[in-house]
Amino acid sequence: MAIRLTEQPSLYDHLETKSVAELLRDINEEDKKVPLAIERSLPEIERLVTAIEKTIRAGGRMFYLGCGTGGKLAVLDILEVPNTYGVDPEIWQAVLAGGVENLVLDLEEAEDDVEEGWRTLRDKHHITPKDIVVGLSASGCTPYVLASMKACKENGIPCGSICNNPGSPISAWVDYPVEIVMGPEFITGSTRMKSGTSQKLLCDMISTTVMVRLGRVEGNMMVRANLINNKVVDRCVRNLMSRNPELTDYQFCEDAVKKCGNVKDTEAYLFRMGVLKTLPAAAL
Repeated sequence: MAIRLTEQPSLYDHLETKSVAELLRDINEEDKKVPLAIERSLPEIERLVTAIEKTIRAGGRMFYLGCGTGGKLAVLDILEVPNTYGVDPEIWQAVLAGGVENLVLDLEEAEDDVEEGWRTLRDKHHITPKDIVVGLSASGCTPYVLASMKACKENGIPCGSICNNPGSPISAWVDYPVEIVMGPEFITGSTRMKSGTSQKLLCDMISTTVMVRLGRVEGNMMVRANLINNKVVDRCVRNLMSRNPELTDYQFCEDAVKKCGNVKDTEAYLFRMGVLKTLPAAAL
């Protein structure tokens, strides 16, 4: 039996007798442990991120696969990445137990289905060894995720995992295991808390690092962000003007950004038109 620290009794008790201030303080104390636990796993995270980067550079795709809190957080990541970094949604996807389209229905019972995950990868996404799959499971033994990782391994699909227990079964079936050991949750067994927080941070770290490495960020700016609303348009205009101090007319820059769609393409357009004499170093 795998050690399931995530199911061990909470370090706190008699919660119903505590004041609001005490509950908030204690939850915050537990949450402080998350980044420290992640820090201890940075070498394993690096190996996973490097594998994902190589996969995408070679023309492959990255799939998160999960259920419960981890699966939902993965869906959030894949919804945000295409617009934030201007990449094809096909390269950054998620498979959720019960279907991504049923996210709000919270089909928790789907986590016991040992066939759906691999079937979705195979039949809907036509997964190949050129792709990579990352399974998320706080316990490290969720049937839906574990069965899918086994099937990936048996079919030559590179895979990684994110879990919150040491020596978990899922780690034995993947090429790039990451174990963020969080210990007991504040509410016994409620892995949407510390474990879920660690998974959210991991998704952010993975997608951000990969996108930076793929050139979707220059300096510290999103140069390929899609113009999805007025806030992003304004951000892109300000980024364009910051990168190119000779551009001082906000309205001119806004018109150019709207015409071209993102900062990077706007700079190339203005360079061709002779408005910019040089391009930012990273844009050459």
